[in-house]
Amino acid sequence: MQSIRSVLRESIEQLGLVEHLTVAYILVSLLCAALCSLVIYFVYKLFYRGAVYSENFAVLIVMTTVITAFITITIGSNLVLSLGMVGALSIVRFRSAVKDPLDVGFLFWGIAVGITSGAGLYPFAVIATAAIALCYILFCLCARGRRTFVVVIKYEDKAEEELEKLLGEVHGKLRGKAKYKGENELTADVRFKKKNANLLDRFTAIEGVTSAVMVEYTGE
Repeated sequence: MQSIRSVLRESIEQLGLVEHLTVAYILVSLLCAALCSLVIYFVYKLFYRGAVYSENFAVLIVMTTVITAFITITIGSNLVLSLGMVGALSIVRFRSAVKDPLDVGFLFWGIAVGITSGAGLYPFAVIATAAIALCYILFCLCARGRRTFVVVIKYEDKAEEELEKLLGEVHGKLRGKAKYKGENELTADVRFKKKNANLLDRFTAIEGVTSAVMVEYTGE
């Protein structure tokens, strides 16, 4: 008489829930994940738009992609083991704060590539990686000429009208105003291309402006 364990194993195999892996399948899946993750790595490195680039985070993207791939291979090869792995992964908690929301997108990109590569969907992983990389590069190239600055201006009351007029011309977004004894302070976001790099001189040229400071803003 067959044991309950043997009957259960045969039933699972008949349903196709257990896949017998080969060395070639594992190597091709991990290689596909690694190559696609290198594409993500170089796109992140070459077109990074933040203030401080982190090489550790770029390497983390590669590691996450490959690790996700072999986790997917493991889960797809054994139903019983996959249930245990899901339970083990559910207790993992990450406490590191992500400064740039765009970094989360790169992590999800790597995870998605790892899942598709581990599942054996190599053409989909390669095509999707190329399409996402192309879209991101195009967005970066389109936005490369424009820069965002925070401008802080201290001025007298007589300069307020001219300042508002100039901010309207450059589509400045007012953040706030503060009024001190005999002096005002204005903070605004300004976006412009390189050809308008003399904008700070235009602010300081207004009669009644005592000082003007412009700081580039990266969103961090």
